[in-house]
Amino acid sequence: MKEFREMFVYLSVLLVGLFGSMQAVSQDEVLEEDSVLREIREIREAAAQGESASGSESVAASEATTEPESTESEASATEPAETAEQASQTTEPEMAESEEITEAATEEASEMAEPGEMAESAEMAQEEMTQEASEPAESEEMTQEASGAAESEEVIESEEMTEATTEQANTEPAEQPEQTRPEIAVEYVMNTEGAAGKRVLFGDLHVHTALSFDAYLFGNRNSPEDAYRYAKGETIRHSGGFGVKLEQPLDFQAVTDHAIYLGMLPAMFDPNSPVGQHPLSVQFRSSQTLAERISDLAKLRPFIEGNVSDSLLDMNIVRSAWLEVIEAAERHNEPGVFTTFIGYEYSLNQDRFETLDRNVIFADAGVPNEPFSKWKSRNPEDLWSWMDDLRLRGIDSIAIPHNSNGSDGFMFRRQTHFGDDIDEIYSDIRRRNEPLVEVTQTRGTSETHPLLSSEDEFANFEIMPYQTDTWYLSQPMGSYARGAYLDGLSLKNEGRGNPYKFGLIGSSDSHVAAGSFDESNYWSRTGLVDVTPLLRGSVPFADWKEWAQYKYQRIRNFFRETFGDPSMRRGLPRPSPAPDYTHTYISKWSASGLAAVWAEENTRESIFAAMKRKEVFATSGPRLRIRFFAGYDFGPDILNDAGMIEKAYAQGVPMGGDLFSRPDGEEPEFLIWATRDPASASLQRLQLIKGWIDDSGSPRERVYDVACAGGQPPDPKTHRCPDNNSRVDLKTCTHSADSGSDALRAHWRDPEFNPNQRAFYYVRVLENETCRWSTWDAVRAGTTPNPSLPATLQERAWSSPIWYEI
Repeated sequence: MKEFREMFVYLSVLLVGLFGSMQAVSQDEVLEEDSVLREIREIREAAAQGESASGSESVAASEATTEPESTESEASATEPAETAEQASQTTEPEMAESEEITEAATEEASEMAEPGEMAESAEMAQEEMTQEASEPAESEEMTQEASGAAESEEVIESEEMTEATTEQANTEPAEQPEQTRPEIAVEYVMNTEGAAGKRVLFGDLHVHTALSFDAYLFGNRNSPEDAYRYAKGETIRHSGGFGVKLEQPLDFQAVTDHAIYLGMLPAMFDPNSPVGQHPLSVQFRSSQTLAERISDLAKLRPFIEGNVSDSLLDMNIVRSAWLEVIEAAERHNEPGVFTTFIGYEYSLNQDRFETLDRNVIFADAGVPNEPFSKWKSRNPEDLWSWMDDLRLRGIDSIAIPHNSNGSDGFMFRRQTHFGDDIDEIYSDIRRRNEPLVEVTQTRGTSETHPLLSSEDEFANFEIMPYQTDTWYLSQPMGSYARGAYLDGLSLKNEGRGNPYKFGLIGSSDSHVAAGSFDESNYWSRTGLVDVTPLLRGSVPFADWKEWAQYKYQRIRNFFRETFGDPSMRRGLPRPSPAPDYTHTYISKWSASGLAAVWAEENTRESIFAAMKRKEVFATSGPRLRIRFFAGYDFGPDILNDAGMIEKAYAQGVPMGGDLFSRPDGEEPEFLIWATRDPASASLQRLQLIKGWIDDSGSPRERVYDVACAGGQPPDPKTHRCPDNNSRVDLKTCTHSADSGSDALRAHWRDPEFNPNQRAFYYVRVLENETCRWSTWDAVRAGTTPNPSLPATLQERAWSSPIWYEI
């Protein structure tokens, strides 16, 4: 059988020549992301030809000509700042050479041309993975799953693991080797005591457990209880069989499992449950390989999408799972120490998988007996009406959109869900119910796009150019936060209100109950789908067999995408810019992100209030800190004032607020302060991003560097910091720069201020360059990084805006 299989695979790849033009391009040609940008640009230009000049939504950024009247200052060295916990674990599993490689796909990719479909049967699906460690350690061989209630483990003395398909909810995680970071001496301090005693808190408001149908199918057996244990600093088991642990615990977290089919998969795997004998349940329990489970997801999707009328869905099971979510949050909520929020994900895709997902977060323990899902309505406006109705009954909540980058322009449209013109009523309802947007997470960053912000050289950061979990290109217009801010100003000027007056947070969207925020210790998001560097596309094929199986699946998926069920097609993959590597959009995923709030105390009441007033910011993973205020009476000497923060609160407004114009048109002042994460790289630059609508009605934006590493002043004409030669050794991932700062501060005035123009301002702070997770994978494997992926990145944080209102 083995010889026949090898011969079959070998012969099948001969068909590659028939599709060579689709499968690969020379490495000397332009990289994939450049070709994708070019294609999006062509689509955009074609669409623009059909629009009138007045309807154009392009962003025009003009060159600044006026020298800013700003004062930049390095933070004074006063007393050492609190440093992050330094202990960490190396938990990245590596793919060993083998005759088979496991099939992988994205979280919801069922019929995709993805690396995850490199195994067609149970016989082809076994894989051997070596868990990298600094010293030899025992690992566990996990047997295939026969039922949801039983599991079997056998400890072996090698570093091999079979495919992680056994249920692991009750197993203890194996002890992992620790990697200790060097202590970092820092000589700065951010005053964390505001006028009302506010301090910064970091958390994750987007976490999936085994109660989510997709997470369960791809190996997650962690419960909400486990997710909270992880957030509080305990070790839990990843779907791949290894332990994961945070270097520094979080301050708050919400478990946000999908409302749709909540808890149904664990019940389907239990033969004694009410749905245990459903034909689909019986079939799922017999699945032993990841390949079969991916097929299971395809079979489940018609039920999830409501295309099949069947008795499978049991709302009693859903309500029971919802009660489990509530009880876990209540058990782990420790006011003053660690805060939990009860929440869930309202999952909604358009016809071609354009995402319109939101996470719904409740203020306290008063919650409805079941979550509002797309079963009740596929219109987000109905979700807001439900939230308003609950609010009248004393149950407060907020909805947080995410992955707008994959919405194909639907998330931030200039029309309602049904295509009607936005009016003030719509704007008020949306603004009231969606005060925040998740701007960064594992599936990319949604701040802005190079095609929308062509003069922002830092716009191309962790861009996921496709609609969520497909190969369909996502239209940038209407998909990114900065563009939404500009559209909001335009709508306001037209008398239709501003629906896009939202703050910014980050979160993980982890589907293994454990966010992976560190580029150097990244275990990805979906479980068995992306558990190894080979599946993530960060290391090359080990031999011709891996290559052949991959090519075979590319051909197989070509036929399925071409001739299969149209409703399940997710597009053909782009030409591979690096033929020696798995070509997957998983490679575009990111080790991100975190939500940060300025709150009086670590309690639900205080954190929820901070989220509603938008005094929050987002980070791409490191625990950077940002202070941001606007006012009229600060004065340049405020930077040296011991009571700076208290005066800023008393005389101005913080991030998330509105600064109203004065009758005499007085120019506002901005106070900006950012400090580094002691466990991450030094800061390179502090930026202020401005957006406005000019007198002709056109949207405009500008990026100003307002403080630079080493105390260097920005260029008065370009408003850019001088190059500090930030660089990274790609062989070791060590990084260096001519300069870097622990803190950056500025008192700034807008050199192009017009008192008669509404505007928004928000802060972006960038670290010096460091290795991206894909490069870390390659360094550990002793191979060259995938040339089609960014080798480095600049970690960053974004504040919520301050809006200048007239």
